[in-house]
Amino acid sequence: MTKVRLTQVRSKNGATKKQIANLQSLGLRRINHSVELELNPVSQGMINKVLHLIKVEELSK
Repeated sequence: MTKVRLTQVRSKNGATKKQIANLQSLGLRRINHSVELELNPVSQGMINKVLHLIKVEELSK
């Protein structure tokens, strides 16, 4: 599986409750906070819903 680094770059203020829940599920807590995740269909769906709030970087193997 591919690993990705997610970084929150925009505030969750003004986001819907579902978008805030997706950020929490991805493990993002605040602006400039980063997490590394395995990319699977579930996490890909959550990432797509909050793509305007985060930056996604693919990590090399």
